[in-house]
Amino acid sequence: MRDFGGDEPPLLLLHGAGGNLAHMTTLARALRPRHRVVTVDLRGHGRSGDGTWTWDAALGDLAAVCVQLELNRPAVVGHSLGGMLAALWGQRHPESPGVISLDGNPPPTRAEHLPGLDPEKAEAELTRLHAVFDTMEAAAGGVIPAEQLPDLVEGQQMAARDMGANEKVWIEGFRRNLVHENGETSIRPSAAVTSQLRALMNSLDLTPVYAATTCPELVVLPTRSLPAQEPFAELYSAHRRFLVDQAKGVPHLRYLSLADASHAMVIEQPALLASLIGDFLAEHR
Repeated sequence: MRDFGGDEPPLLLLHGAGGNLAHMTTLARALRPRHRVVTVDLRGHGRSGDGTWTWDAALGDLAAVCVQLELNRPAVVGHSLGGMLAALWGQRHPESPGVISLDGNPPPTRAEHLPGLDPEKAEAELTRLHAVFDTMEAAAGGVIPAEQLPDLVEGQQMAARDMGANEKVWIEGFRRNLVHENGETSIRPSAAVTSQLRALMNSLDLTPVYAATTCPELVVLPTRSLPAQEPFAELYSAHRRFLVDQAKGVPHLRYLSLADASHAMVIEQPALLASLIGDFLAEHR
């Protein structure tokens, strides 16, 4: 974990699947003037232990961090997987001053998650998407030949420049997920953790979670696809419609479709997100 310190109200800031606390550094720094920000490596990521992934176990990890650092009623803000955890935290902690999900949404798994698409086409697109995820899952946790590491680091540097991310922070995040054991290097999360996470996210329905949450809750949604999502542009556009409809269906839930933002909004617009998060939590203090 990393405690950015200060006397302001506490805020737990959670990364997404495949990331770690370093990837949240720029947003954490932007939030620091108004909050005592604590970032953590979720289990199976960064420097955390590898325990079996369940929602209960991950929420228990966060509760343990709160006890260890004496964080009293923290707000919880999460991106992607971290946003799903924020939503689940809010359901279980009505005393929380607020939870915020930054595109923390399970992936589409059924045709009804893709309104406006012909059902037959929706099923075909889902099959195509899941094949891509199958390939990614199969490659997770694999050994990286030593001679390929410099090229991977260079690729990460180029990716950081393309996204406008802080290059030093981004490379720290990449290196933090490297595991060196028995003369071999691999990248976390492991194949086992990746498989567990995929099953958990595919089976998660947030609608009843939102409905059962009584603490203040904000969901920030993207308005465009990532470059890697472009081959599935129609699918992701339909899924964004589903997410807006889902949010609209919960009267007390506040949501915002962030202009010119993709799933990488934490990198693209950290200052704006920090302002939105700070204002929302101040409003409910």
